[in-house]
Formats: sequence, C-alpha cells, structure tokens
Amino acid sequence: MISKEINVTVLNDGAEHPVADLVNVASRFESSISFNSDGYSVNGKSIMGMMTLGMYPGEPVCVTAEGSDEEEAMDAIEKYLTGASD
Repeated sequence: MISKEINVTVLNDGAEHPVADLVNVASRFESSISFNSDGYSVNGKSIMGMMTLGMYPGEPVCVTAEGSDEEEAMDAIEKYLTGASD
C-alpha cells in the first residue's frame, strides 16, 4: 500500500466532467484507490463518492492505492491531478 499527499493543481482544465475523468483514470487499475480530504475518505472508482469529496485546485488530497499495480495507479492519478503530461 502506498499513500501520497498531492496538491491538486488542476482538474483537467477544459474537461467537461473532470471528476468523471478522474474516476476513469482510477478505474483503469486493479488496485483499490481511495481519496481522503478534510476527514472524508471515498472510493476513487465511485463517481458518486468522488463528487461528494469536493476537490478544488490548490487543495491537498491524500491518495492511497493498494494492489498489484498501485505504483502505476498512483503515477497516473498524480499526473492527472497536477496536469503533468506523459
């Protein structure tokens, strides 16, 4: 299991549904993924859960990934949240 605090820089500016896009990124991986912010923890693969978390640019979020592809999942999520390109 790995956890990392990531400062949300962008939520894919220009995306029509950035939370849905983030859930799609998380769903590509077998690992369990959770997002924690302000004392709340939600399943990163649940659109309803992620919508309730309320992540905004400039705020930190703790991401936890656990499973066989956890490192790849964490890298992809961090790239999405920070706007880094491949």
